[in-house]
Amino acid sequence: MFFHKAFASAILFAAVASLVIMPGTTGTASAKGATTMTQSPIYQMPNTPVETRWYTYENPQGEKGGAGKANHGRKGAPAVGIKAGETLVLADIKGSGTIRRMWATLWGRGPEALRGLKIEMYWDGAKTPAVQAPFGDFFCQSQGKMTAFENACFSSPEGRSFNCVVPMPFKKSAKILLINESGQDNGIYYEVDATLGDKHDANALYFHSYWRRENPTTLRQDMTILPHVIGKGRFLGCNLSVRQNPSTPNFWWGEGEVKCYIDGDKDLPTLCGTGTEDYIGTGFGQGLYSNAYQGNQYVAETGHGHSMMDAYGFYRFHIPDPVYFQKEIRVTIQVMGGPSYKAMLDALDKDLTLKLMKAGDGTQWYTREELEANPGRAEVMERVDDHTATAYWYMDKPENGLPPIAPFSERIKDVK
Repeated sequence: MFFHKAFASAILFAAVASLVIMPGTTGTASAKGATTMTQSPIYQMPNTPVETRWYTYENPQGEKGGAGKANHGRKGAPAVGIKAGETLVLADIKGSGTIRRMWATLWGRGPEALRGLKIEMYWDGAKTPAVQAPFGDFFCQSQGKMTAFENACFSSPEGRSFNCVVPMPFKKSAKILLINESGQDNGIYYEVDATLGDKHDANALYFHSYWRRENPTTLRQDMTILPHVIGKGRFLGCNLSVRQNPSTPNFWWGEGEVKCYIDGDKDLPTLCGTGTEDYIGTGFGQGLYSNAYQGNQYVAETGHGHSMMDAYGFYRFHIPDPVYFQKEIRVTIQVMGGPSYKAMLDALDKDLTLKLMKAGDGTQWYTREELEANPGRAEVMERVDDHTATAYWYMDKPENGLPPIAPFSERIKDVK
């Protein structure tokens, strides 16, 4: 991993402090009516009785005085197998509370597991999940590969584990499921840490997450990060990944701008960034780095014999810069690159059927003659690549109305 640990730890502490809900505290309404999570001093007891529970296979129900029963209390059930096609209940909690932390590691951590195991979360008895995503992507592991990283919400200290510290409040119940759709048996060590008895007021929001993939994307059509959802809340951020089109891997792919369509926006958004690497806080390309709120945690080296890379995984969390919505939201990213004319000529030489569209109204294409006349020039170009997105947000309802995510066959296609 590629960052200074002392500096990252200081930033991470500040990030988590701004995100966490302390036991017995409630959300306070901001000027826009969305919830701001508050924190009490760590040495202060909550005002109302709050209990702590760890949901593990040593105590699946989180029973009072019921942990560590197996093998005479001598580490008899630290992990559990999950056969192909099975569903494992990681936590089933009744009453009010807050999920504080989740940790896990898998017996098998290859692409089939990371994309084939699906996590779902249900709040307050909802019939449809608020969270549905491949296990790896949910925990910011991109492209079906494990990597070491750390940010304000997720981490994997040595690239072998999965950690989440996003607070997830609930008022009546919480259920977390792990579904093995991979076709391969696996197993998991896990811990879901929660507090019970938290008093959440009317402004407390429910945590949501949704995964989607476009492989390939459609020319001149923005990739959807978060589909249209109706409600009031806060867009927390996203974990994104891109695998380059084999026909155009030799030049910079990340000129696409992130757009947030909020509260009635139709053709044009209220929020629009300036480019892909700009959205995650860097500039002029992106290499490996992990910061608290933004990072590029995964880069796959290319096999094409040039300086660009095949695949990237990157994230952004809107913790210091909240993105609120009062009625509805939709989030997208453009699929655009920034090649030199020489790079476009090289791509055309390798694929004689390739056509390269100019950024604009969709009617103009680059010609070989204009490219050859200005080989040192560079412009923005529409691309077609393989994009995936895991969106995270809070909303005032436990259900978001989104359809089931793509089946395993689509999630794993072309992932090696």
